[in-house]
Amino acid sequence: MQSNAIEFNAIAATARTGEGRFNLYAGIHKALRHTMTDTLIALGRTDAADEAALRNACDRTVELMEMCERHLEHENRFIHAALQLRCPGVCDAVAREHEDHLRATQQLSAAARGMAAVPADQRASAMHALYLALALFVADNLQHMHAEETRHNAALWAAYDDLELIALHDALVAGIPPQEMMQTLHWMLPAMNATERLDLLNDVQAKAPAPVFDAVLDLARLRLNQADFARLARGVNLPPVPGLVV
Repeated sequence: MQSNAIEFNAIAATARTGEGRFNLYAGIHKALRHTMTDTLIALGRTDAADEAALRNACDRTVELMEMCERHLEHENRFIHAALQLRCPGVCDAVAREHEDHLRATQQLSAAARGMAAVPADQRASAMHALYLALALFVADNLQHMHAEETRHNAALWAAYDDLELIALHDALVAGIPPQEMMQTLHWMLPAMNATERLDLLNDVQAKAPAPVFDAVLDLARLRLNQADFARLARGVNLPPVPGLVV
């Protein structure tokens, strides 16, 4: 079992290093932490005797694995390539972890997809086993993302200026299909703080066609509580909505 000491001073120092710098990892990692923990909780509370609930929990597990696989692909193609170009070797350890994670996603997807074929009297134990396996996967990924947000970000900030990092981010995002992007934003918008959320919406408004911005705004309206959406609406200069808490 891997165990990392929580050195708050070291973590705080690393966070201060990135103040004011463009952070490639922050938004997507908040989205991943949100969906990972939410899916894990949903799986753990599922009644194995409830066919509909079991099917939904297993479908969500598969969706999470697919989201993780796409995220690995994006990181390998764009961020790792950028790191290897100017900081050779810095992402080698994480790249090996990506290979381990890909094997894990395939195993967990197979287990979730195969749950329907498990005899009814064995499903409770099979679901608990899947829950335990997913918990380990989530735990490993939380530590993995911490390494990326500290070691990798430090290397990126040393080797690239913010304009270059923004261009790298925009190139990555440009290749994401709309359906995948909306799925990511489903988890990202409520996981962000108000400033991050407003920066995201302003970026979409500046760079994407109006119908795309409207779709993202509609998703934010659906996913945020009333106060958070009201603050976001003010930030992007939407006209006041009657009855909306400000």
